[in-house]
Amino acid sequence: MFFEKIKGLIDAPFTPFHKDTHEVNYEKIPAYAEMLHKNGLSGVFINGSSGEGYMLTEEERIQLADAWKSAIKWDDFKLIVHVGSTCVKSSRRLAEHAQAIGAFGIGAMAPPFPKIGRVEELVQYCKEIAAGAPELPFYYYHIPAFNGAFLPMLEFIKQMEVEVPTFAGIKYTFESLYEYNQCMLYKDGKYDMLHGQDETILSSLVMGGAQGGIGGTTNYNGRCLVGIIEAWKKGDIAEARRLQNYAQDVINVIVKYRGNIVGGKRIMKLIGLDLGPNRTPFRNVTEQEEKQLLADLEAIDFFTHCNKL
Repeated sequence: MFFEKIKGLIDAPFTPFHKDTHEVNYEKIPAYAEMLHKNGLSGVFINGSSGEGYMLTEEERIQLADAWKSAIKWDDFKLIVHVGSTCVKSSRRLAEHAQAIGAFGIGAMAPPFPKIGRVEELVQYCKEIAAGAPELPFYYYHIPAFNGAFLPMLEFIKQMEVEVPTFAGIKYTFESLYEYNQCMLYKDGKYDMLHGQDETILSSLVMGGAQGGIGGTTNYNGRCLVGIIEAWKKGDIAEARRLQNYAQDVINVIVKYRGNIVGGKRIMKLIGLDLGPNRTPFRNVTEQEEKQLLADLEAIDFFTHCNKL
């Protein structure tokens, strides 16, 4: 099967929660979708790591998929649903639901437990999930720092090619640009290699000719990251390099506040879209930390560059 290649940047959105109850706040989704589209993003990859997907119930994940599907009003804005879980039966149900509502595609990372140690095991896991949505492209979400699945992705692609007809590519969130490029080059770029590290997106464009990616800092710094791709397409390497370096300045701030999932989510409040707290066991940004986060962002002139509501 052949699927449309993704061009541009897909956002990995946070899951909005009510401040007091920590229940999902679905009412935030329409404004969230509008903001992402307005700032040049090409779609969303929901219920993943940025969305605290493993801290959501199965029903919450289904309702979030419904909410995002209802909120998307643009033909060129894609909905990809992360359906990975520690229970493959749940993952398959989520995949079936994603197909039923007309999502663009589905994806799954390796489960955090039990730890997968062989490519064959990972392929079987993905095969069972993908079978739940036989009409949708399936993307593997490679983020071994979260699940310990430090497996060779080129070999994984070769086995998926045989076993999973709906396999469309990989969201690659790992540091090996060499492996990333080798996967890009496989059979003249047969599979989508969606770059997943916002701090090195320019490198993926230069090395392998990547056309798309899925990011987390795109939630609040999407204009900058989209600008990198636009500058590259125009041949303006100096501007692309400047924007990439600025994106790293932003990342240098969020790593001081427990990374994108925690610090990044609090930035959304600072730009005007309060998505609430993180669920346990994440340690939320304190009021004092929020004041320092604001000062750190002002020091790099962030609010001139960030996404606009």
